[in-house]
Amino acid sequence: MSRARADEEEYWHSSKFRAFTFDDEDDELSQLKESKRAVNSLRDIVDDDDDDLERVSWSGEPVGSISWSIKETASGSTSSLDGRDSSLQKGSSSYAVLPKQGSSYSLSSLFKGELCFFLSALTDTGGKSYAPELRRPKAEYKVSSLCLLCAKIRELPTLLVCSLERFRSLQDKLVLLDEAVAGHDGNVITAVLIFLKRTLRREILFRELEVRQVALCHLIHFLRETGEQKFLLDLLRFLDRTEEVALSQYREHLNIQDVEKRREFLKSCIGLPFSAEDTSHIQDHYTLLERQIIIEANDRHLEMAGQSELFRKYPRKASILNMPLVTTLFYSCFYHYTEAEGTFSSPSNLKKTFKIPDKQYVLTALAARAKLRAWGDVDALFTTKNWLGYTKKKAPIGFHRVVEILQRNSAPVQVLQEYVRLVEDVETRLSLATKYKCHDVVIETYRDLKDRIQLIAYKSKVERGSAEDEKINSILNNMQIRWKN
Repeated sequence: MSRARADEEEYWHSSKFRAFTFDDEDDELSQLKESKRAVNSLRDIVDDDDDDLERVSWSGEPVGSISWSIKETASGSTSSLDGRDSSLQKGSSSYAVLPKQGSSYSLSSLFKGELCFFLSALTDTGGKSYAPELRRPKAEYKVSSLCLLCAKIRELPTLLVCSLERFRSLQDKLVLLDEAVAGHDGNVITAVLIFLKRTLRREILFRELEVRQVALCHLIHFLRETGEQKFLLDLLRFLDRTEEVALSQYREHLNIQDVEKRREFLKSCIGLPFSAEDTSHIQDHYTLLERQIIIEANDRHLEMAGQSELFRKYPRKASILNMPLVTTLFYSCFYHYTEAEGTFSSPSNLKKTFKIPDKQYVLTALAARAKLRAWGDVDALFTTKNWLGYTKKKAPIGFHRVVEILQRNSAPVQVLQEYVRLVEDVETRLSLATKYKCHDVVIETYRDLKDRIQLIAYKSKVERGSAEDEKINSILNNMQIRWKN
């Protein structure tokens, strides 16, 4: 018996199951406290890094994103109640799901609160992007909150990206456009217009833009910048803007490289419904291009044949085709100045045909002939005769500008002095004469002013013993001059 009892005691003490003792309750309480302390310490570690983690829903979408928020909001209170019931059935070990309030979102409240937040992202997609968080508004947003939100968006280091595809109905798209216009951000308006252009029929888009002039101007400018000519013409025809349609068609000539095709295109543009002034400009453009084709063909032949000394001495640097009228006039004054008025390349013929003003003609001809150092032609350009046969020099641009152009083309001092003397204003004449070292003009001007002090002061600026120095001495010794000082 004693042996059997010893075996039984050994069995109970060696088993993994422990017998009941009054100390077991205290041991379990101490273990529970230790576990609680371990969990609390683990929670502190997890909470520190919680901001760096991205929370996702069961669908894989980031919690707090627009798409997640909209889906969660659309579920309403029904999903909240279902979630609460299911959580209660899971027992005390599962997390309790808090009940959600009923959906208070509407399209207008969404725009007022978060429109600038995701539309600003459409202007630039560079850099790393994240879906913006759509927070539930506690109350109705005010207009000032929209402006503050837009200002904060512009200060963000990275731009946010979102899609406008959720706006499916026409009413939603129009509200989207109106709110974009109200934000006064051109990039946002353009982004919305691109979305509407892609998702709406042209007739519907044109009809709605007709009553939204700000958005309409943005779209027209965008189409012109991107070169969508066909879409632009359809829009302008819908708006019955005939002159703008004609001008848009006329701009297409810039894309035509072949000169013959461009000439034919310009000829077809003459019959378009332009204004009277614009029609004359189109006619002049066509006539000018026609003249340039004739002049280019003749001059190329002369240059290749080597028959003209002027072309050999001054080879052409570029073709005259498609050049402006002033450039064509300069070319004609440079290579064809002496030709008769009946030829197409004559400067006088160009002046008469295109009604070039006298000032423009004189400036261009002076620059061309001065570049060739043809001082005789320059002199003839300003020489006129009256009905008695007397000659007189006259410049519609003012002789002070003539002097500046001649000096830029390295005219000799003798030529400069002749035109400096013709400057009427005394101070301007003295300034130009001193600047370009026209000593004779300065000496004669001080003599006419009877200013002895200035003449003596200017004597120190000329070389001693020179002709100018002797001239000053002769004037100072002249007893017939009554000096003012």
